[in-house]
Amino acid sequence: MRTANSQPPTPNSQLPTSKVSRSNERGESERLRLGVGNWKLAVVSALLAAPLALQAAQDPAPKIKPSQHGSVSQRINETTITVVYNRPVARGRELFGRLVPYGRIWCPCADDATTIEVSTNVKIDGQDLPAGKYSVWTEPQADRWTVIFNKNHAVWHTRYPEGQDALRLQVTPRTGSHMETLAFYFPVVDGRKGELVLHWGTVVVPMAIEVP
Repeated sequence: MRTANSQPPTPNSQLPTSKVSRSNERGESERLRLGVGNWKLAVVSALLAAPLALQAAQDPAPKIKPSQHGSVSQRINETTITVVYNRPVARGRELFGRLVPYGRIWCPCADDATTIEVSTNVKIDGQDLPAGKYSVWTEPQADRWTVIFNKNHAVWHTRYPEGQDALRLQVTPRTGSHMETLAFYFPVVDGRKGELVLHWGTVVVPMAIEVP
């Protein structure tokens, strides 16, 4: 007979001691198993990540080209004219007559030769240039430039393809504001006419274009 002060037995107090011990052992084993599993996973993750981190440390950052790629395209009436080139930078250097010698053929660019593509026959400074793609070369002088359109357009900028000229022009340069990075652009487009210029430093080389 239970007295008024007697407490009901707790669930654990009803289990035999051996069963309680086995239950505790299983819990501890499970905790150990999970701990070992997590440790193994951390080790494997670290081993997998180490080569990637080492490769990233060894790979140099991509180099920035000193003369970056540029292009300009202009539609004049039904004709599209596109110039593609790499753009050298003055960086305080004396350009024409020093860096670019007078009297020598020079491609106004860096790396691959500058190209011009015209979608129709055009006239440049009054002379005919058939539709097509050409490399662009020059021969600078202090008071007059020769501008050359060459049929071989897939060429390095230091390898002038002699004997393949499509057109040569005699152009009088003018003085402009300082252009730090070499540029081709169209300052004038009107009706069937336009002007394409080469501009670097304070030298501007204009070419008048007329389309059908």
